Amino acid sequence: MKIREIVSRIFKVNLYICNMIERFITEKVKKALGVFPIIGIIGPRQVGKTTLAKMMEKEVGKPTVFLDLERSSDRQKLAEPELFLTQQTEKCVVIDEIQQMPELLPLLRWLVDQKREPARFILTGSSTPDLIRNNTETLAGRIAYFELTPFSLPEIKGVKTMQEHWFRGGFPLALLVDSDETSALWLENFIDTFLHRDIRSLGYEISIPAMSRLLKVLASLHGQILTLSDVSNSMNISAKTLNKYLDILEGSFLIRRLSPYFHNTTKRLVRSPKLYFRDSGLLHNLLQISSLEQLHGSIFLGASWEGYVIEQIILTAGPKWQYDFYRCHSGAKADLVLSQPGGRKILIEIKYSVNPTPSRGFFESAVDLKPDFQYIIIPEGKAWMRNETQRVCGLEWFLTQDLKEMSL
Repeated sequence: MKIREIVSRIFKVNLYICNMIERFITEKVKKALGVFPIIGIIGPRQVGKTTLAKMMEKEVGKPTVFLDLERSSDRQKLAEPELFLTQQTEKCVVIDEIQQMPELLPLLRWLVDQKREPARFILTGSSTPDLIRNNTETLAGRIAYFELTPFSLPEIKGVKTMQEHWFRGGFPLALLVDSDETSALWLENFIDTFLHRDIRSLGYEISIPAMSRLLKVLASLHGQILTLSDVSNSMNISAKTLNKYLDILEGSFLIRRLSPYFHNTTKRLVRSPKLYFRDSGLLHNLLQISSLEQLHGSIFLGASWEGYVIEQIILTAGPKWQYDFYRCHSGAKADLVLSQPGGRKILIEIKYSVNPTPSRGFFESAVDLKPDFQYIIIPEGKAWMRNETQRVCGLEWFLTQDLKEMSL
């Protein structure tokens, strides 16, 4: 059976389940529809952006027009975009995969300024707006952006276990299939599509073999401090080219560069970011880890768990917090620092253990940063106090109980 046929079968089998899982940003998008002329739903491919946009068609209170820019027939409708769109002023126009035609953005701005009212346009895109090459158009003040990510752990509670979610990742059609083999096949197809189609659709001419190799190199560096000179030397590419590739990967929502935390101190701090793949399933596929059992015997177990926990915390806690790691040359370190300007500070160490022992560096980081809360996140269990200042709890408990209370 061809890959396309298998992917089609997966899609049909799981589409109903995908639609039944509530996405946490849905209510935020609904509220924004009543305020902003343009709504932007961005995120990687195959996470449900089109499905969410079609759901929003029912919320706008007026007729809608749906344009998929990956369909030649819909692109043909926009052969004369001003002529077509000026005829739709009484409708909400949904434009899917806007990065395929970035030249529309100045026109959308002009149309909105001519008639400023809520829900004129809903746009979806598989890249951040600033990644679209030669895009100098700003829709600031006219658009509200929302990032739709792969399923987070709280979103799929009761559908899949945490272990399944961790191993397969959150892409709906990789998570919900009936076997790890089929999940791996979908992820391989996703990577192949990204390399051979998605990047070039953004207007970048890059070396496909070099980008493919870079993905594997970066997977082996997941959870480590990113030293650009080491990577560029091993890849035999310039630092400028490497930075461009990293920007593309980050702007396509595949990797995250976690910044180091700085504060007033005389200590020498690490200044390079740490690198993580945002989706754990994608990471495991690139590392050729084919089962949860194999993951548990892998040298990448700790790094994989660390990245998974960090991503789930960021997805759940949202933009109210700033996210960094802490590391100084004296040995003080913390896997994650959550902070608010002039507000609370949470220090987190991540351990794949049922009986964790914090590192000496974590104690030293607490002395340096004086956090309001200290947490050690482990795979399972309710919260308990390890000592007077350090609270241990399972990831699901932390996301649904402690973090929820602190975010109120």
